[in-house]
Amino acid sequence: MIQDNLLNWFEKNKRDLPWRKTKDAYKIWVSEIMLQQTRVDTVIEYYNRFIERFPTVEDLAAAEEQEVLKYWQGLGYYSRVRNLHKGAKIIWEQYTGVFPDHIEQVRKIPGIGAYTAGAILSIAYNLPYPAVDGNVLRVFSRVFSIKEDIAQPQTVKLIEKMVKEYIPEGRASDFTESLMELGALICVPVSPMCLACPLYHHCEARQTGIQDELPIKTKKVKSKQVHMIFCVIRYDDKILITKNPSNGLLGGMWGVPGKEVNAGGYEHTVESILSELHIQPEHIKKLGKARHVFTHMDWDMDIYMCKAANKGQINQEHRWVGRENIDDYPLPKVYQKVWEKIEW
Repeated sequence: MIQDNLLNWFEKNKRDLPWRKTKDAYKIWVSEIMLQQTRVDTVIEYYNRFIERFPTVEDLAAAEEQEVLKYWQGLGYYSRVRNLHKGAKIIWEQYTGVFPDHIEQVRKIPGIGAYTAGAILSIAYNLPYPAVDGNVLRVFSRVFSIKEDIAQPQTVKLIEKMVKEYIPEGRASDFTESLMELGALICVPVSPMCLACPLYHHCEARQTGIQDELPIKTKKVKSKQVHMIFCVIRYDDKILITKNPSNGLLGGMWGVPGKEVNAGGYEHTVESILSELHIQPEHIKKLGKARHVFTHMDWDMDIYMCKAANKGQINQEHRWVGRENIDDYPLPKVYQKVWEKIEW
């Protein structure tokens, strides 16, 4: 049977990962959110550090957002951690700190979609909910030779239904993880290792020689190209940093003032940044260029240094900080590329 072969293989070949050493739904939730769009090898260090600081829902709910962001710094996709923080508060307030075990309640928690809900409930609570991510879509597309586009919701729903039917009674937790592991280690996107696959004799795509053609997936829309100007503003031995709007791309994180280049060009953009802050420049020079790639857009960045004649008129969303204080603030990777250009 497919289930027996898969579970036996998983027991012998599963990776030693920190979130597999617990059935605590909170910790599994944290791992699943971190693993979205991020490699396992990268997540391990962040997960261990995050759980050490916030070992329970209560600890995370009670923490200040800035500290939570600081512990997430470098992982990117910061809306994930903001939703995680909001979710912890909801669980603490509405469910006395216990992660709910009903799908309807779980889906109402910010940042939790169908896959994440299924993963947490099946892995932590051993409940028969399908957890269908890219790995599982790929495995089922090949094993059952599904030629529908996996980027389409109806195809995802079809495979979710199939996965649910295959969950063995009392083994939901192991079955969910075994499918994910098979997709991560054996049934990989390019050149799957069919000879090492526990489902070798069950795989319809392998039998017909089309395993490299599946799954079928429409190509992503080309990333938006955005030209940004960042202005490193220095007054004496301090640099001005600014907090990004909470509802923006890097919400809650800190960086240097910046704007998208418009028809007015570079100089107009730099002048606009300084004017809004009521800062008089003594000297402006270009420090260099950098590039940063997000999931849906690319930033082509021009970085300028401005020596300020005054501190300007700033609010609580701005800080004048010295080099020794920079690390006190959560700074996404994109701004670390800016720091590399700074002449301290």
